[in-house]
Amino acid sequence: MRASLASSIAVTCAAALALPVSLAAPAAAVPSALGLPQAVSALPSTTPAEPQPLSAPPPTAPHTTGELPPTTPVAPQRLPELPPTSDAAPPAVSELPSTSDAASQPLPELPSTSQAAPPAAGGPAGEQASTQPAGPQAAGALPPAPDLPGSTQSLPLGPLAGSTRGMGDGEADAGEQGLTRRDVRPFSLVGVVWDDPAAPLHGTVQVRTRATGGAGWSAWQDVETHNEEHGADPDTAEGTTRTLRGSTAPLWVGDSDGVEIRVHGEEPLPTGLRLELVDPGEDPAPEDPAPEDPAAGAPRNRTAAAPAAPATPTTPGLPAVLAGLSAAEAAASGVNSQLAAFGATWIPALSKEKTELTIRQAPPRTVAHAPVANAAAKPYIGPRPKIITRKGWGADERLREKGFVYTKTIKAAFVHHSATGNNYSCGQAPSVLRSIYRYHVKSSGWRDFGYNFAVDKCGNIYEGRAGGVAKPVLGAHTLGFNTNSMGIAVLGTYSRSAPPAATVTAIARLTAWKLGLHGVNPKGPAYLVSGGGNRYRKGTTVRFNAIAGHRDGFATECPGVRLYNKLPTTRTTSAKYQGRL
Repeated sequence: MRASLASSIAVTCAAALALPVSLAAPAAAVPSALGLPQAVSALPSTTPAEPQPLSAPPPTAPHTTGELPPTTPVAPQRLPELPPTSDAAPPAVSELPSTSDAASQPLPELPSTSQAAPPAAGGPAGEQASTQPAGPQAAGALPPAPDLPGSTQSLPLGPLAGSTRGMGDGEADAGEQGLTRRDVRPFSLVGVVWDDPAAPLHGTVQVRTRATGGAGWSAWQDVETHNEEHGADPDTAEGTTRTLRGSTAPLWVGDSDGVEIRVHGEEPLPTGLRLELVDPGEDPAPEDPAPEDPAAGAPRNRTAAAPAAPATPTTPGLPAVLAGLSAAEAAASGVNSQLAAFGATWIPALSKEKTELTIRQAPPRTVAHAPVANAAAKPYIGPRPKIITRKGWGADERLREKGFVYTKTIKAAFVHHSATGNNYSCGQAPSVLRSIYRYHVKSSGWRDFGYNFAVDKCGNIYEGRAGGVAKPVLGAHTLGFNTNSMGIAVLGTYSRSAPPAATVTAIARLTAWKLGLHGVNPKGPAYLVSGGGNRYRKGTTVRFNAIAGHRDGFATECPGVRLYNKLPTTRTTSAKYQGRL
């Protein structure tokens, strides 16, 4: 009888406990996942019936207590579903040096701008990361999603009146193509692209524009057509992806809403000519400035061109999502986390002494392949200059491909001019960078901004391709010699105009620091193996100056004769910053 009564009581207790426990499980899962005490206080309201059954029949209390543990595993089983973004953020922060996991997070955000991306995924085996964004498709006709800052209008060119038509042999027109004057949505940068990246455009490209809200038209402006010497090396993943297009250099024209273009071919024009009109979008909101190292001696910004870094660093270990960063922004910022806080809009300058101290104290993986890092002797390295980060100039991290690609070390720095013209103010430099970035990725089909760094006419230094300013990031700047080198783009055209002194000084400061990280003497030689080009055959070992011009590795006019002639002085100044002279 007692056994029957005990059994009946046990069944009754189990039935009474079933409903409250199942209702309480979701509430219990929340505090265990987020660590929030507020959620714990909600439990009593859902479990008032539990104490009465447990205390009424003392003999069964141990039995009831023994049944409670099976209900507690319910919460852990539900944990992964509750905060998917917060759980994913810490690996993106802590594993950023490995790059692949951190940067893979932004891909789910891309479908709105790359609905035509699946064909691109069929590129070379194992290169989904370099082919996933549908650069050409987005540039071809589809407008960008409204949540992305900036936009690209892509207009097909057609024969102009009086052009020489092909004779029915299927070849492209050898005469003129273009567009007559027309109203368009606002834009600030122009360029021309075509289907085959290996097909050169032999001829001239000229545009004229109308300022937004104005009535007058500009004079005809030349667009640099010889741009094939920029880009990824042949036979590399980026250099062989099917998203690539042939392209001219981009030209900054300022805020405009009218355009006219004419393309004259000295030979049959490449097929699929399109005019790209790039709107850089709004500048990022400025933040409160933070103090710099007073002993750094770095040149101050001469304008308020770029926003300042946060005055208060992010709490160490705080998940990037809770710091207001997307996964893609966390990846791009995290690779610089040993130099500045997460989300910083610039990396502060350091004195030479503090720079040397950071090199000695840095773990081996922080400064890759840098012999000076563990050297007993005083390292030859220049003071770290102030560098405006990608977040500082407003890079949309969802545009670039996921992950970062590195080379082994940095042996040389190639100096370029962007050939975008000099008609920009230093306050517009971030807009110029965002326009070039969008043109490189969405119009030309590159994986990211091509250059590792950029310098404006006021001497401001900007982070270029994502992956970390202190790391050997593989760029797409000097065709055939991107491996084991870095590319610096000076914003402007310096074929006839002399570069400002502040710009030349900034190049010297940047190279003194970055080459110093890798034990390179700015006045010394550098030996690189050609990946193929129009000047050196693939596999040829070439001797360069450690600070070289683009024309040293490829038959091109870049970086302009006036800037190229400043490089000998730049080498000497850079070596002085390192303490070698």
